[in-house]
Amino acid sequence: MGPVSAEERSAVGRRELTYAVLLCLAGAGLALWAATRSWSVELTVRPAPLPPVRDTRSGGGLLPWLPALALVALAGGGAVLATRGRLRQVLGGLLGALGLAVAAGGGYGLVADIGGSVSRQWPALCLLGGLLVAAGGWWTALRGGGWPAMGARYERPVRSAPATTSVSAGSEGPPAPLAGRRTTEAWDALDRGEDPTAD
Repeated sequence: MGPVSAEERSAVGRRELTYAVLLCLAGAGLALWAATRSWSVELTVRPAPLPPVRDTRSGGGLLPWLPALALVALAGGGAVLATRGRLRQVLGGLLGALGLAVAAGGGYGLVADIGGSVSRQWPALCLLGGLLVAAGGWWTALRGGGWPAMGARYERPVRSAPATTSVSAGSEGPPAPLAGRRTTEAWDALDRGEDPTAD
């Protein structure tokens, strides 16, 4: 098997970058959605004929920091695309830690006695989302330094300014051609009486 070309390495890097970003975004979105669902419902009985009071608590109500961390992870997943090199790896490490914190919140909802009628599927989904963010973050921390920057192939190369020649006053001969000059320079040439289309 021959050596891997630069194009193949770049393609593999772009594919890994896509997978890592999708893991982070999907996990953070899932955790954020699960944190806003009703994790427990508690009914408080009141004297007849009053109906019982229904107290619904979401994951965010029980753990106020949980939706905030999921939002930060969601933004961080998008920021992976805008970074490169060592900065991308540091961001991946932060995302890995955020994912573990979100997963811990989901795990707390699974095992804690939070009272009332408890819906365990939402904490479980929050746990799963946090683990997905952590996986995408640690993958970025380990391998993201070699991934290509998104959009780097679309950057325009820097061109040097074209050299201009000036015609001294009183010299004879046709004016210098204006090939490659900017449109404004062509209009300036017309103002001086020169023909910008002259070869």
